[in-house]
This record gives sequence, structure tokens and C-alpha cells, in this order.
Amino acid sequence: MAATEPIRDKRQLRNLANYFLERGQLRNYALIIMGSCTALRISDLLRLKWSDVYDEKRQAFCLHVSLTEKKTGKPKTIALNKQAVAALAIYFPHRRGTFIFASNRKDDRAISRVQAWRIIHAAAIAVNIAGKIGCHSLRKTWGYHAWTSKTVSPVVIMDIYNHSSYEVTRRYLGVAQDDLDQAYLRMELF
Repeated sequence: MAATEPIRDKRQLRNLANYFLERGQLRNYALIIMGSCTALRISDLLRLKWSDVYDEKRQAFCLHVSLTEKKTGKPKTIALNKQAVAALAIYFPHRRGTFIFASNRKDDRAISRVQAWRIIHAAAIAVNIAGKIGCHSLRKTWGYHAWTSKTVSPVVIMDIYNHSSYEVTRRYLGVAQDDLDQAYLRMELF
């Protein structure tokens, strides 16, 4: 797979989510919001079940999602922010099966990673987002905006991504290249 890029422009990110919301494609809308707000890998995102995010006893959404990462085998707990909960709440009355991102074709299965890529990639083209945009772009988008907003410590971002160094995180999020680009663009010699 080719390396993907984060969605750097928040307006474009909103356009991507709204592309699905306006068409009544609530599963896909929730996919964009949850992927961007949780920084989960697509393999972990697609495995989420409604029982992971909604407490039937309390009739309320959970404050956190706890899971074991498929790639690393490490436990992870993620706080669900208000945007993630709002997207889930819109989709919840229309849910089908146990998986949040249920397939339209198969009983009680999640969509595949390939299908998720097709959904995200086609919508990115439709709303004119340039660059290499795919499933992993959602994970990177969270980190990119956390980094550039300077409201989240780079150490916390590194921990969320399980990166070993500051440089790995900068390169992963594309901010290393952004910094180089700005150095060239700001320099006016004549």
C-alpha cells in the first residue's frame, strides 16, 4: 500500500464527513468521524461493535472504548469525544447487526478494509481532496491536527501512536515535510 497523507484542512475534513451525511449514508459518516476522532487503525475501527460504545443498561453511549490493538496486541482505552458520540448517536437508530460498520451484503459482518478504502477514497475525490487519501489518512488526521494545534503534547501523540521517537511521529504525520516546505517558502532572497 502507498503511504497516505493526513487531511490537513479541517474544512476539507468536514466536507468529507458531510458528503456522507447529506446523502444519508450514516454508517460512512460515522466511519469518517470515528476514524478521525479516535486515531484507530482501520483494522481496529472496523472490529468495533455497538456494545463497545453503547451501554444498554444505562441507555447511553460509553465515555471510553477499550480494545486490544490487532497490530500490536496492546490494550488501548480511548475517550470518545462529543463529535464521535454525536456521529454515533445519529447513526444508532439505523444500526444493523452487532458491528458499527456493518456490511450491507453480509449478515452481521463489518465492511472489509478494502471496502472502507473504496468508500473513503471515492468520497475524497468527490469533494476534491488532493493527495494520497485512504483509511490510514483518518488516523493520521487526528495526529496532524493535535500536533499543529499545539494543544496536545508531542509525547502524548507519540504514546497514542506507540512511536519510539519524536522524529518517527513527525515523519508519520507529514509535519517534517511541512516544516521543510515552510523553510523554503519563507526564505526570500531577492
